[in-house]
Amino acid sequence: MTPITLGKTGITIEKNGFGCLPIQRDSREVAVHLLRKALDGGMTYFDTARAYSDSEEKLGYAFQGLRDKLIIATKTMAQTGEALKKDLETSLRTLGTDYIDIYQFHNPAFCPKPGGEDGLYDAALEAQAQGKIRFISITNHRLAVAKEAIASGLYATLQFPYSYLSGPQEQELVDLCTQANMGFIAMKGMAGGLIQNGMAAAAFMAQQPAVVPIWGVQHEWELDQFLACVQETPAMTPEYQAVIDKDRKELAGDFCRGCGYCMPCPVGIEINTCARVSLLLRRAPTQDWLTPAVQAKMEKVKDCLHCGQCSRKCPYGLDTPRLLEENYRDYQTFLK
Repeated sequence: MTPITLGKTGITIEKNGFGCLPIQRDSREVAVHLLRKALDGGMTYFDTARAYSDSEEKLGYAFQGLRDKLIIATKTMAQTGEALKKDLETSLRTLGTDYIDIYQFHNPAFCPKPGGEDGLYDAALEAQAQGKIRFISITNHRLAVAKEAIASGLYATLQFPYSYLSGPQEQELVDLCTQANMGFIAMKGMAGGLIQNGMAAAAFMAQQPAVVPIWGVQHEWELDQFLACVQETPAMTPEYQAVIDKDRKELAGDFCRGCGYCMPCPVGIEINTCARVSLLLRRAPTQDWLTPAVQAKMEKVKDCLHCGQCSRKCPYGLDTPRLLEENYRDYQTFLK
């Protein structure tokens, strides 16, 4: 096992965490099996969110009577202090706990601070004083907000997309968190499905001593892969490095990470699928991407208004309409 301490919180966890977003797509029976197997296998950090439909409820059901054996992180997308208080009470109830270890502002467009008109940080401080949360944290997809959060000294941890496909700007965030003794939680360690070799991804993460990856798990074979990393830290072999080098070469430049923060689209385009479907077809060939349902989604691309809403909301500054057009043209070649 590889223990790691989350910055100045003093909380020590197993380095490989469990990302609970995908279990909202599992039945409760399957989700409970995966969660308990993860805990039994040595994972101790479980990250969920109020926005992940019934993910919190499944986590709470799975760990009844086991609260002291794990660290729970959840999130709120509340825009006001009062809304945060309501979200928190719901999370406590669905998780079946009296407190949350890491309570995160979920991808806010700004950095909440004490005294703000929104009241978010003050509400979190009040909840902390009441013992309902232990540490106040933040997640984001915006470099500027992330840097401001680090510089503020107000947050225990930062959660941000980070994988071996990340660039120097993401690495700078990791370095800044290390200097500030602030925990760094890596979401999208598999780059939203574009990375196919989990062991190569885990070997890369093992070389980042201050980073806690939260692996999104929906299937047991995915969990088994990362539990193996818990039992024995994967070394960076020439074979894994070759995989990483190949992926970096193929995915250099702009590509859609699939985060979905560009949506909703005014004409109903499922952007986070349609803007990267050709990459998914090449990297994870499967007939699932060629079904009538996906074809219908791709046909919606022709309805694009070029209004620019998606580009303005993209945290990576992508020219999303261009990516949609390119993916649509490329997709047609797979149908011939």
